[in-house]
Amino acid sequence: MKFLVCISKAPDTTTKIEFADNNTKFNEAGVQYIVNPYDEWYALVRALELKETLGGTVTTITVGGADDEPVIRKALAIGADDAVRINGSANDAYAIAFQIADYAKKGEFDIVFTGKETINYNGSQVGGMIAELMNLPYISLATKLELAGNTATIHKEMTGGVEVVSLNTPFVISAAKGMAEQRIPNMRGIMAARTKPLQVIEPVACDELVTFVSYELPKAKSACKIISADNMAELVNLLHTEAKVI
Repeated sequence: MKFLVCISKAPDTTTKIEFADNNTKFNEAGVQYIVNPYDEWYALVRALELKETLGGTVTTITVGGADDEPVIRKALAIGADDAVRINGSANDAYAIAFQIADYAKKGEFDIVFTGKETINYNGSQVGGMIAELMNLPYISLATKLELAGNTATIHKEMTGGVEVVSLNTPFVISAAKGMAEQRIPNMRGIMAARTKPLQVIEPVACDELVTFVSYELPKAKSACKIISADNMAELVNLLHTEAKVI
C-alpha cells in the first residue's frame, strides 16, 4: 500500500513567542523547530506500523522552504522511505492543501495522513481541504486505525464517547492521540536519513485566501494570591469580586 504523510514544522515548546513587522508575522529569528507532534507521533508512526505489517511505502510531504529540511530528515530518520518538499509558502491552509492534493492525486496513494492540528496554529483545516480537493472521504480526530485488505475500521473522538466507522481506501485521515506511540529515531535511522530521497518540486499556481492581519500575545497572568485555609470569607470575597466566578 502507498501511504502519504503530511509533515509540518512547529516551534519547540520552549520557544519565546515574539512577532515582527508590526505584529503581522511570527519572528522566526533563533527559533528551534520540531516536527509537529501530531504529524510525527500519530500520523507518521501509524503509517509506518501499517507498512511494516502490510508492506508498501511511506512518503512524507511538506510545503515549505529549504529551512524545513531538518524536520523532514527527522521524519525520514524515524522510518519514512522518501520525502517530497513543495517549495512554497506555508502561510495559508487552503494553499497548503491545494499543493498537497495536487501531488497526491498523481501518486495514487491509499491513505493520506495528517496530524489532527499543528500545535502553533491549531487550525485543523488542511486534512479536510485535501479530502475535498481530491474528492475523497475524510475522517478527522481518529484515535485508532485498522486495515483489512482495502477496508479500514477507524475509531474517532466524539463528545462523550467514541464513534467507529468503516470505509474503503483511498481516504484522508487526521490522526489524534491514541493512534500510535512516539518513536525515537535510532542511530541507524539517523544515518540512513541522510541519503534517503528528498524530492523538491515547485508549487502549482494557487492564490492564498487568507491574510494574517495581526498577532498579539495573551495578557500576562496576574500574580497568585495566597489565602489562608482558615480565611474562607476572604476566599469567597475574592472569587466574587475579582475572579467573578461566583
